[in-house]
Amino acid sequence: MTHMHVAGSLHADAVSVAPQWLVKPTDVNALDRNLWSDSTTRRESGELAIGGLSVNEIVAQTGSPVYVMDEVDFRGRALTWRRAFEGWHVYYASKSFLCATVARWIAEEGLSLDVSSMGELTVALRAGFDPARMALHGNNKSEAELRLALTSGVGRIVVDSSDEIGRLERLTAELGVRAQVLIRVTTGVEAHTHEYIATAHEDQKFGFSISSGSALVAMVRCYHSPQIDLVGIHSHIGSQIFDTNGFEVATRRTLKLLAQFREATGVALPELDLGGGFGIAYTSDDSPSTPYELAKGLSEIVAHECRAFGMDVPTLSIEPGRAICGPAGTAVYTVGTTKTVEVGGGYNRRYISVDGGMSDNIRPALYAAEYSAVLAGRSSTARPVLSRVVGLHCEGGDILVRDTFLPDDVRPGDLIAVPASGAYSRSMASNYNHTPRPPVVSVKDGKVSTLVRRETLDDLLALDAGIAEEDR
Repeated sequence: MTHMHVAGSLHADAVSVAPQWLVKPTDVNALDRNLWSDSTTRRESGELAIGGLSVNEIVAQTGSPVYVMDEVDFRGRALTWRRAFEGWHVYYASKSFLCATVARWIAEEGLSLDVSSMGELTVALRAGFDPARMALHGNNKSEAELRLALTSGVGRIVVDSSDEIGRLERLTAELGVRAQVLIRVTTGVEAHTHEYIATAHEDQKFGFSISSGSALVAMVRCYHSPQIDLVGIHSHIGSQIFDTNGFEVATRRTLKLLAQFREATGVALPELDLGGGFGIAYTSDDSPSTPYELAKGLSEIVAHECRAFGMDVPTLSIEPGRAICGPAGTAVYTVGTTKTVEVGGGYNRRYISVDGGMSDNIRPALYAAEYSAVLAGRSSTARPVLSRVVGLHCEGGDILVRDTFLPDDVRPGDLIAVPASGAYSRSMASNYNHTPRPPVVSVKDGKVSTLVRRETLDDLLALDAGIAEEDR
């Protein structure tokens, strides 16, 4: 039996009707605590509750679909990362999810902020985030982005190319300011993750190669530029990483580069940013390390390699994003249709169509990301059946949860909840099929607050120059 790949049958892999890790539950109403925010429970009445409100109450207030962020859980995870990595700079990776309120939560919990576009930078500034605690990323920063970063006082600019160095040299001279920069390097270490989110191998768009020597050349150039202050280097090996094994070789190579720079210039650069990419549990098969385990492992790796190169431990930084907001968020959908499909070998699969899809979570279609799901608006005594939660879009690859067990009596109007949806769901959402994007709300102490309002068709039509204003 094969799963059809979204690109066609030639790309399909021979697999069983369900993955080996997926086990039929003895209690279809049970929650795997590793997947859900801290306040998520199932009430005696059977309803799933988040932040003191049932999902039925949340949907009654917000409509469906909706992204629900557990504020206490989000803040707790942010604080845990800061405490676990005491003495480090902890940057929240805003690409995972950012809005003005989240930027304020991050500031209040004492973290710094990593932004990677004009939009993210502007949101952070409008939210009142201290620009000195920001780092600007991006492999193709425009002059407008760099100008805003320089004039607003962004603390670190992570330089990604020789062209960017040239832009910074022109702009710093024009504006009469200095730029504090880190050089982004590729270490040749490929994280064990999907090709699209593994970012340290050589054949990709980010950074300067250590092995080719271009990283050292870029560092020396920045060091000699009159208004650029080179403070260190930045490395990122990928995303959804569960332990520190992949960081060992990368750290050795980045510290060796710092040693080579010291030999060439006599200067010991003070900072090393190890990036982010720390994973979370999306299914029962995932077992990520805790922040404290990661802090211990990374600190030991850096200390060991620094001793080997005879250098002091630099000021260290990391960039968790998904690990903070991912488990804090839950996506809630309403079932529209169900159908049972015979898949061969005596197996059936239940297709459960909901009022969302790849427009509000592109990750399963983009790189076969796995998710879990539960019946959320009530409990059930029905037997569990192999199910696939799919969206409303005109695409065969419009799949939200590829493999899960849900009760046999799931019916139209039921609510389905997908945990670990706080990261990259809303931030990567689209308007495919002219579908308005869902709202993001936070819940705390039984109250709902809007973080990002629901889009409307009027919002979409307002951009269509072919529709007269009076017809919108």
